[in-house]
Amino acid sequence: MKALYVDRQTWQHRLPPRLKLIVLVTVSVAVFLLDRPLPLAIAALAGAACYFSAGMGLREALRRLIPALVTIVAVALFTLLFQSAAEAVTALLRLTALMLFAGAVTATVSITQFMDEITLAATPLEKAGLARAADIGLASALVVRFVPEILGRYEAISQAQAARGVRPRALATLMPLIILTLRDADSIAAAIDARGFRQP
Repeated sequence: MKALYVDRQTWQHRLPPRLKLIVLVTVSVAVFLLDRPLPLAIAALAGAACYFSAGMGLREALRRLIPALVTIVAVALFTLLFQSAAEAVTALLRLTALMLFAGAVTATVSITQFMDEITLAATPLEKAGLARAADIGLASALVVRFVPEILGRYEAISQAQAARGVRPRALATLMPLIILTLRDADSIAAAIDARGFRQP
C-alpha cells in the first residue's frame, strides 16, 4: 500500500509537524479571502516551491498532482461557463495554491505525526465529553492514509475494464470500487478492535 509521506531529510521534514499544519490552515483561509489573481499567483508559486522541494522526484511529484489537477481544471471550466474569465482564473489559482501546499504537508508529515497532532487538537472535545480524541485522530489518519490507495484502486479497475474491452462508465467503475473499499473498511475495523484501539 502506498502512503503520501516521503521519507527524506529536507528542510521541510525538519520543521515541526504542528507548525506545518498551522501554516496549511492559515494558507487555506488566506487563499479563500484573496480575490485578486496576482497575490493568488504568488501563493501558487510559493506552494510549488514548497511542493517540489519536499524530496520527491519530478515524475512522482507530477503523478501525484494529476487527479487533483483534473478536478481543478474542471472547476475552472465550470466557473468560466457560468461566471467570468476572471472568476475562473481566480478559482484555478486558488485551488492550485491550496493543492500544492497541502501536497507539501502530506509529503513531509508522517501518518503517526499527523495522528498525534489531530489527537492533541481534539483533546478539548474529549474533556467536554463529546468524543474520544484518540478515535478522531485515528479516523483522520486513516482517511489521509487510504486516499492514495483508493485512487490507485480506481486506476486499476479502469485499466482492467479497458483491457477487457469494457467501455469506461462511471457506474461500472464506482460499484466495484465501493464494494472493495467497504470490504477493506470492515477488515480494518476488525483489526482495530482486535488490537484494542477502540473502547466500547
